[in-house]
Amino acid sequence: MMTVAPRSTSPKDLGRSISDHLTYSIGKDAAHASVQDWRMALSLAVRDRIVEPWFASTRATYGGRLKRVHYLSMEFLIGRLLEDSVVNLGLDNAAREALRGFGVDYDEVIHDEPEAALGNGGLGRLAACYMESMATVGCPAYGYGLRYEHGLFRQRFDHGRQVETAESWLKSRNPWEFERPEAAYEIGFGGWVEGDGPKKIWHPAESVIAAAYDTPIIGWRGRWANTLRLWSGKPVQEFDLARFNRGEYVGAAAAESLARTITRVLYPDDSTEAGKELRLKQEYFFTAASVRDIMRRFAQGGEPVARLPDRVAIQMNDTHPAISGAELVRVLIDDFGQDFDDAADMAVRVLNYTNHTLLPEALESWSEGLFRKVLPRHMDLVERIDDHHKRRHPSRPWELSAIHHGQIQMGNLAFMQSGQVNGVSALHTDLMKDSVFHDLNALHPDRIVNVTNGVTPRRWLYSANPALSGLITETLGGTGWVDHLDQLAGLEPHVSDPGWLDRYAAAKRTSKVALSNWLGKTMGLTPDPDALFDVQIKRIHEYKRQLLNILETIAFWDAIRQNPEAAWQPRVKIFGGKAAPGYAVAKEIIHLINDVAQVVNSDPAMKGRLMVVYPPNYNVSMAVRLIPAADLSEQISTAGKEASGTGNMKLSMNGALTIGTLDGANVEIREHVGPENFFLFGMTTQQVEARRALPDHARKAIAGSPELSRAISLIATGTFGGDPARYGRLVDILTNWDSYLVCSDFADYLSTQRRIDASFGDRAEWNRMAALNTARMGWFSSDRSVRDYMERVWQMEGSYEPAAKDAGRATG
Repeated sequence: MMTVAPRSTSPKDLGRSISDHLTYSIGKDAAHASVQDWRMALSLAVRDRIVEPWFASTRATYGGRLKRVHYLSMEFLIGRLLEDSVVNLGLDNAAREALRGFGVDYDEVIHDEPEAALGNGGLGRLAACYMESMATVGCPAYGYGLRYEHGLFRQRFDHGRQVETAESWLKSRNPWEFERPEAAYEIGFGGWVEGDGPKKIWHPAESVIAAAYDTPIIGWRGRWANTLRLWSGKPVQEFDLARFNRGEYVGAAAAESLARTITRVLYPDDSTEAGKELRLKQEYFFTAASVRDIMRRFAQGGEPVARLPDRVAIQMNDTHPAISGAELVRVLIDDFGQDFDDAADMAVRVLNYTNHTLLPEALESWSEGLFRKVLPRHMDLVERIDDHHKRRHPSRPWELSAIHHGQIQMGNLAFMQSGQVNGVSALHTDLMKDSVFHDLNALHPDRIVNVTNGVTPRRWLYSANPALSGLITETLGGTGWVDHLDQLAGLEPHVSDPGWLDRYAAAKRTSKVALSNWLGKTMGLTPDPDALFDVQIKRIHEYKRQLLNILETIAFWDAIRQNPEAAWQPRVKIFGGKAAPGYAVAKEIIHLINDVAQVVNSDPAMKGRLMVVYPPNYNVSMAVRLIPAADLSEQISTAGKEASGTGNMKLSMNGALTIGTLDGANVEIREHVGPENFFLFGMTTQQVEARRALPDHARKAIAGSPELSRAISLIATGTFGGDPARYGRLVDILTNWDSYLVCSDFADYLSTQRRIDASFGDRAEWNRMAALNTARMGWFSSDRSVRDYMERVWQMEGSYEPAAKDAGRATG
C-alpha cells in the first residue's frame, strides 16, 4: 500500500533511535533514566516511524483530491497509544529486544503511559476504534475533539462511595501530539448581532482561541495514517499587565482562566446554570473551530464551493456537535457568499448524524434563553434553518420544530441538517424510525440508515489477548485475520477437535490467571481462575441494570447460606464502571455493590464459592485486563434502551458467553453466534412497554418471586452497610417505580443464571460454545463498520493508497 521507503524496524536501528531520543530529546543518559524517560524515548522513536506514512497519506489525499471524512466527537477514549502504535507498525518484537538490550522491561514501559481519558464510555471508545479503522482501511479522515486537560475523572472508593478526583494525563509531556500554531481560531460567545439582512455581523462579548494539537493515528501495518486534531482553549490576551500592576492579581488572569475552563474537564456537571452554560460553550467551541478548519482547508484547494460535498463529509457523533450545522451555514454565508437557502441545502449534503440513544433525556436540548445568550447569531440561524425545513415540508407537524416549548431540540436539529442519519444497531435503527424520529422519518423516508457498531480487533483481540490471538494466528496460518476479521470463521472446523479446544481453554485460563494475579496485587483479592468469571463493565446507569445484577448476587449469596451443602458453581462477580458525578441513583448503586462485596467477601461460608470484585477507576487499560479473562458477559439492559453496545462485542470476540436481553447489538450478536450459544432472558421491547403500563408492576413481580422479595428485604433491613435507611431510595425505586423493570425481569434472569451454572459445569461443552463465539464474531470489526459508513453515509469509493509522488502539503 505504501510506496515510501519505511524506516528500519530492526531492533538495532530502533534501539539507536531510542538511545538518541533519550540523550537529545529527554536529556538523560541510560544509567540515570527512569521508566518514564525510557517510555518517552520509545514513544518518540515510534512516532518518528509514523510521521512518514502520515505525510504520505496526507499528500495522497491532497494530490488525488480525495474526499475526506471529518469525524466530530466530544469524546475520543483513545487510552494508551504506545502499544497500539508499536503493534500497528509491526514493532512488537523489535521494541522488546531493543529495550532488553538496555536492561529495560518493555511491559513496564508500556504500562507507564498515562491513560488519555478523553471519553466517558462507549461513545468515546467507538470514536477511537473508528479512527484506527479508518486508518487501517485507508479512509482519508480527520478526527476533531477537545484536548481536555483532565478528561474523565479518576474514580476511587471511600467506604464504598464513589469519589471523583481530577485525571491529570497531561501533567507530563504528551509525546504523540504536534502543536499547530498556524491552525488557531478565535471563537466568540455572547454579545449582540448587528444588521437585519441575511449577512449579519456578530459582535461577541468574549472570545477564546482554539489552538490545534495533532496526533497521527496509524493503521494496521503502517499503510495509512490519519489525524486526530484536538482543540485546546487559549486566551486571546495572555495577561493584563495593567490590572496586575493595580493589584488585581486574579482579574489580571481572568481571560486565561476562561480559556482553560473551556477545555479543562470532560462533561462538567450541568446541574447548575453555570454548568449548562459551560457545556454549551464547550460544544460550540470545538464544533466552530472544526468547521472553520475544514472550510479553510477546502478553500486552499481553490475549487468552487459547489464541490464541497464532493470533498467533505462531516459526521456528527451524537448531538454534541449539532451546532456545527448552523456554524457551517454561517461560514457559507459570511465567507463564501452563499445565500441562506443555498447554504442550508449545501449543509444537508455535507453533514451526517449518528444517533446513539433513544433516551429522551440524552437527546440534548438547550433553553432558548441560554442559547440566545451564548450564541445570539446562531439562535437566529437555528430559527431560519427550522423555517427553511418547514418551507420545504409544509405538512410538517408543529411539534417537529427544532424549537419547541422554549427548548432547542438538538436531535431534531441534527436530523434536519443531515443527509443521512444512522442508528448503531439494526434494532436501534428500527426503533429510531418508530419512536424518537417517527414523524421526521415519515418526511424523509430514505434518510435513516443503519451502521452497526464494531470494535477494532487490533486493540481488543490481537493485543489484549496474546494467548488467544497467538492460537488464532497459528491455526489460520498467519495474521491476515487481524485486518480481515471474517477469517475467524476458519476456526470453526477446529472447534470439533478436542485437542484444539483444550488449547483454546488454556488460552482463556492464562488470561484468568493474569487477572487474578493483578487483582491480588491491587485489591488483595485473588479469585480462583477455575471459578466462573462473571463480568459487567460499562457506565453505571439505571437502564444498564447493574442493580439487577447485584440483586441476583444477593439472592445467590443468600441461597448458598440457606443450603451450604449443595454443589454450588463457584463464581466471581466482577463490576467495573463510573457514574456521572451528578447521577445520585447510579452512585447509590455503586455504594450498594461495594457494601455487598464487603459482606460477601468476609463471609467464611463463601470461600471458594462466591466473590464480588469492583476495582475502582475502570478505564481502557483495565478493560484490556478484564475482557480476555471473562467467562460470562453481562448485557442486561432493559430492552429498547441500549442503542448498540460495544463491550458486548469485545467480550464475545474473546470467548465470553453472553447473558443478555434482546437489546441493541445483542440481537445481531445472537444471530451471528447462534441462539444456542447465547443465554437469552427478559422481555422484548414490546413486552417492556406493555408491562410498564400495568399498575403496580413492580410489586406484582416482587410478590411473585420469593428470591427477589428476600433480596430487597435484606437491603431494606440494613444487612449491607448496617443502616436500614441507607438504601431507602433504591428500595423505593424498586418497589414503587422500577422504570427499567428490574423486578419484572428478575425471575427470568435468576433462572437463566442457574442454567449458566449447569452449563459451566460441563466444561468441554462450555469451551465449545465459547470458541464458536470467537469464530463467528468477524462481522463485528470496526473495519466493516467504517466500510459501511463509506458506502452508505459518506459516499466514498473504496479505500485509497498514499503515493510518495502525490503533491500537496505534508500535514495540512
